[in-house]
Amino acid sequence: MDAAFSRAEALALRGGRVLAAGSEAEIRALTGPRTTTVDLAGRTALPGINDSHLHAAAFGASRPPHSLDCGSAAVSSLAGLAEAVRERAAALRPGTWLTGSGWDPGYLAECRADPRRHPTAADLDAASPSHPVALTDFSGHNVLLNSRAMERAGITRHTPVPPGGVIERHPDGTPTGLLRESAKDLGYAAVPAMTGEQRESAIRTAVRLCHAEGITSLTEPGLGPGGTSLFLGAAHTDTLRAYARLAAAGELGVRVSVLLLPLEMGGAASGLPERLAELEGICADADPRLLNVLGVKLFADGIPPARTAWMHEPYEESAGGGRGGLCLHGHSHAQQVGELREIVRYAHAAGHQLGVHITGDAGIDAVVDAFTEAQLEHPRPDARHYLIHGDFASPRALRTLAAHGWGANMNPGVKDTVADLMVGVAGPERAAYQWPVRDAVAAGIAVTASSDAPVTHPDWRRGVASMMLRESRASGRVSGPEQRVGLETALRAYTTHAARQDFAETWKGTLTSGAAADVCVVDGDLPHAGPHEIAELPVALTVFDGEIVHDAR
Repeated sequence: MDAAFSRAEALALRGGRVLAAGSEAEIRALTGPRTTTVDLAGRTALPGINDSHLHAAAFGASRPPHSLDCGSAAVSSLAGLAEAVRERAAALRPGTWLTGSGWDPGYLAECRADPRRHPTAADLDAASPSHPVALTDFSGHNVLLNSRAMERAGITRHTPVPPGGVIERHPDGTPTGLLRESAKDLGYAAVPAMTGEQRESAIRTAVRLCHAEGITSLTEPGLGPGGTSLFLGAAHTDTLRAYARLAAAGELGVRVSVLLLPLEMGGAASGLPERLAELEGICADADPRLLNVLGVKLFADGIPPARTAWMHEPYEESAGGGRGGLCLHGHSHAQQVGELREIVRYAHAAGHQLGVHITGDAGIDAVVDAFTEAQLEHPRPDARHYLIHGDFASPRALRTLAAHGWGANMNPGVKDTVADLMVGVAGPERAAYQWPVRDAVAAGIAVTASSDAPVTHPDWRRGVASMMLRESRASGRVSGPEQRVGLETALRAYTTHAARQDFAETWKGTLTSGAAADVCVVDGDLPHAGPHEIAELPVALTVFDGEIVHDAR
């Protein structure tokens, strides 16, 4: 993965670093009596994979047996979802909270038949009359509560809608049980939060799963008082402390870059300086090559499948129409855009990298304009701000990002998951354009790719294949073939470009002399495999800091 995309026959590692890569004869000449030699037998070695947007603690906490799996592989209908809840409830004491994640309207039969059909509390009540139930969807932007959970959370027809949120209601005004964006926190607040020990356990679980996927670096995007999770509770500052404890004990096992989330969705910019000052010291003593706070995350809008992304043109009428909006403090677009500019201005001037969750084209234009204004006011040579997701970035936005060395972190694993659903939500033309990777690369952006786990499983091979194919996982239908990219571009999005996002391209992301001894080995001839074959290649071996941490050979 060097600049020439060159290949070598053999690799030498020493002292947690790459010593050399070259011919078999050259590398054998470096061996000594204590050298461990591993014959890959034709398998392919790559730099350790860097998943540059992975909610690792929440991912670990969302996995069974801690939480119910409601993903498309487990349930394919609302009736199936209710049955899964019924089975899980039977194993729990009455009154115990039942949590789960992964339901996706694009894979639930009743919702696919009618795009206006959404899950409601009534779909779950008969299956769990004695248990409060909270099920986060695949995106993490919506939570479904049953009636008992709404009672516990105190959610009624009179509950006010928090800024940046949506409480879905029946025609008579009673809540349906579906909470979107910041409103989901009304439900989360009633769920008991994990203890510090449980958070560490969730992180360890995530790291084991990452090792099995060849992942040795990740960005944990959104730790701090503004971060909420059904599985971890609202105290994401405690999750940051759990990371710090594991790093100090030498038990982290993966390189973690952190974006702090100091403001809750819809929160005001006025509290930003104090909150950042409180958070920045938590990881101050950690080895920055293991745990490093890089910047600040901001939630600016929602997501297209929920019609909460801010779009220039309305969503399809059959999906409910509307244009979405920003989920920032304020009661008008003008106020919210002003809040956006204020937050970006402060974080930029204070020297932070900014990763902004933004998906709609109108929202992206507003964020890019805010970046530009902040840069004009406080020039910085290499801020490396970036869009998180950036689904519908316009050509103008892409050119501006490239001109300043700013980035775009895209989600190919989500693309092949929602491609069919988005046709009904945004229309065929916009659905095909979603995540314009090729246009971004052509503009000069070092595009990064990520799983956004637990939104999707952190399977980078499927992500690479998705970038090369742009096929729906459900139907095989091609979505936006003009945005396909080749193998080199796709691999760089998970290695060298991801390292650049971390300001770490000088010491990780390649298998070149002096780089970190982080290696992912896949069981096959990757350069000569077709995209569909790449998606099925198992990870055979993972090396982190010179030590084998996963071996499936």
